[in-house]
Amino acid sequence: MTVVRDGLSTSGGRSTRGLVPTLIFMGMVVAVVSSLGAPLIPAIAAADGVSLADAQWSLTITLLVGAVATPIMGRLGDGPARRPVMLAGLLLVAAGSALAALPTGFAALLIGRGLQGAGLGLTPLTIATARDSLPPHRARPAMAMLSITTVAGVGLGYPITGLIAEYGGLHLAYWFGAAVSLVALCTARWIVPSSRHLPRVTLDVPGALLLGAALAGLILWISQGEAWGWFTPPAVAAIAVAVAATAAWAGCEMVRKRPLVDLRLLRHRGVLAADVTAVLAGLATYLLISLVVRLVQTPAGTDGGLGASIAVAGLVLLPFSAGSFAASRITPAVVSRGGGRLLIPAASVLALAGMVLFGLLRHNIWELSVVMAAVGLAAGTVFAVMPGMITRDVPARETGSAMSFNQVLRYVGYSTGSALSAAMLAAHTADGHRYPSASGYTFAAFLGVVVWLLVLAAGALLPPRRRGPAGPGADAQLLADESIAGGLPDDGKLDRIAAMPR
Repeated sequence: MTVVRDGLSTSGGRSTRGLVPTLIFMGMVVAVVSSLGAPLIPAIAAADGVSLADAQWSLTITLLVGAVATPIMGRLGDGPARRPVMLAGLLLVAAGSALAALPTGFAALLIGRGLQGAGLGLTPLTIATARDSLPPHRARPAMAMLSITTVAGVGLGYPITGLIAEYGGLHLAYWFGAAVSLVALCTARWIVPSSRHLPRVTLDVPGALLLGAALAGLILWISQGEAWGWFTPPAVAAIAVAVAATAAWAGCEMVRKRPLVDLRLLRHRGVLAADVTAVLAGLATYLLISLVVRLVQTPAGTDGGLGASIAVAGLVLLPFSAGSFAASRITPAVVSRGGGRLLIPAASVLALAGMVLFGLLRHNIWELSVVMAAVGLAAGTVFAVMPGMITRDVPARETGSAMSFNQVLRYVGYSTGSALSAAMLAAHTADGHRYPSASGYTFAAFLGVVVWLLVLAAGALLPPRRRGPAGPGADAQLLADESIAGGLPDDGKLDRIAAMPR
């Protein structure tokens, strides 16, 4: 229970001072884990003497483990095990980073990267912690910021790990991941409040197994389809498993009293819009990121290549992070003035402009920087709005589960966008050539335009802003609605809440 004493919020009698920075730092660990994936695949292939297709597994295995672990961690995070689960996740990331950093071969690196996948389940737990531990007027902006840390952190993690890998070697980049994770673990152990007061939850084991099988099949098909061949027996088997397991999981969840993910929540337009938007925005975002990183590193003199290093490719993503961070500051102000329903359409239009610009003008670094800043602001706005869309219609006891499912859908979108970019560039690479033609980037850019148009359409699903109920408790409900899904409460509302009988 959250109490306010002398202007200082407490959770269960414990001060929440420093909680938000700690939760944000934990979210940045997820970004660091992500940055140790795709940009380092060529370096992994060279260091361990494996093919690029085999090195791709260093990314695939992290996504697989993360996709399976995230809903399980989210459900456990709705109960008294939330704090231990968060600490265990950080410990696994630190251990995995250290194992990957040791020069013990490709197999050990894959195991380490798999352990790092547990970190992908931390973001929904940080959002649930913010909702439960902070007063509503502080919870809303905190949840918005936490929602964009994974996407904003990409622009910080890529250049940092790229610079470390380029000048200090591949293994030093993983040691950096281990150090960051240990710092987050020590800080969280000191700051994150106890979760023992939360009601006990039971884990839906059949639902977890079925969802894990569905996500594993889907991500295998997305990430390995190009290497295997999209219609080869392994690829067809993977997507068949995904479809069958998804159908069985959905049927199982609809009849269970305490499912892993309560699919009945999708009847709320806000939750449905957030989940649809998560997939589409994640796809469009990583489609562009993958295109830009590859274009910048393509040798000069080829069709459109800029001939820069992995470090420069990472630095091009800094404007994306700056735009996403700006969105976390702008979005609360817009929502508080009643403009929340306009944010996703406006962000979609901005992203559309950015994708069109990339399709037409991508001849130098500054043009790409403008594109990344625009799309970063758009993507950050979309992801900042999502927690309010979900928490407005989801009971507090379901926050972790609902947010974790939304996060899984983002990962599916990220993986799909990355795979689509690779597939389209491969389709525009002539036989006997190593690099794609410029038309491949143009075609991919306008596919991104189509996806952002779909995000714009998904924004139309947003329900109208709710009004607080009349009668006793109306002020409390109004405060909750406006602070999490609407605007900042004014001092008068806070005074009325404080004066209400307990």
